[in-house]
Amino acid sequence: MSADTPVISCKNVWKIFGKDPKGYLESMSPGTSYDEIRADGYIAGVKDVSIDVHKGEMLVIMGLSGSGKSTLVRCFSRLHDITGGTISVEGQDIMSLPEKELIELRRSKMGMVFQSFGLLPHRTVLQNVAFPLEMRGQDRHTRRERAMEVVKLVGLEGREDYFPRELSGGQQQRVGIARSLAIEPDIWFLDEPFSALDPLIRKEMQDEFLRLQQMLNKSIVFITHDFDEALRLADRIAIMKDGAVEQCDTPDRIVLNPATEYVRKFTEDVDKARVVHAGVLAQAGAKGEGEPVDAKATVQGMARMLVNDSREMIPVQKNNTLIGAMSRKAALDILLGTEG
Repeated sequence: MSADTPVISCKNVWKIFGKDPKGYLESMSPGTSYDEIRADGYIAGVKDVSIDVHKGEMLVIMGLSGSGKSTLVRCFSRLHDITGGTISVEGQDIMSLPEKELIELRRSKMGMVFQSFGLLPHRTVLQNVAFPLEMRGQDRHTRRERAMEVVKLVGLEGREDYFPRELSGGQQQRVGIARSLAIEPDIWFLDEPFSALDPLIRKEMQDEFLRLQQMLNKSIVFITHDFDEALRLADRIAIMKDGAVEQCDTPDRIVLNPATEYVRKFTEDVDKARVVHAGVLAQAGAKGEGEPVDAKATVQGMARMLVNDSREMIPVQKNNTLIGAMSRKAALDILLGTEG
């Protein structure tokens, strides 16, 4: 697999539920709507989706209940067989894999964490974390050693011998995350893993998750219906509706340039100054004067400078290299709102 090859590549994928989904898809007219498909007695869980997941990227898939986000991720791992299109993982067409090879791919490459913790109640923290290694057939010493490593990684050292009932909700979720990390997956699927937690623990888990991703650099597909959570975690966000992807882009670009009315409604209450970075506002080739700002700086973080500065164009740098300049007025419009 070359460095440019996506870890997951999903092309024109359909997942239709019904009596004869493949036959229906083959006979379906181009442009048939979600409601028309439903009127014919079928459900388009995934509707003609093309999307890639890159190495080290965190792609957040979001949408309301029934939008198709969980169905799409189950297609990525072939927990659902797709009705049409292709899905490849590290260049390998997963629909062509025999059952044995598919199981091995999941065991060796994929980690999964779900909203329900799914812990084994009569096993300790360490035994729960070591369970997938036991299923792999690893010897007791090796799996215990690896389980201890990931227990420390998620901040549960000292609680190895606790049972799930003796842990808080946040701690139980950490066990679930540790268990999925034990197999050292290259690809990590997380389906609303924090939605059952109270707000304070949820933020703590988001912080922990960002810390882990910085250390481990996994390719991650993270499902949520919470737009604030998506903005906080994502490299890119895919917003789904009725089985289709309405827009897939960086958080900055989604809030600045929503592709559809549905996406615009999703983003209308977002504080854009908290989301938009200088790098997105930078105009390549444009010249500015004076001290540059970092591409990762948010408009909110630059607020005092923007109000007090007098420059029309402000240089922007990324990794100490100038990438262009941003209009101070454009940044102020995001901070203060446009006139009129």
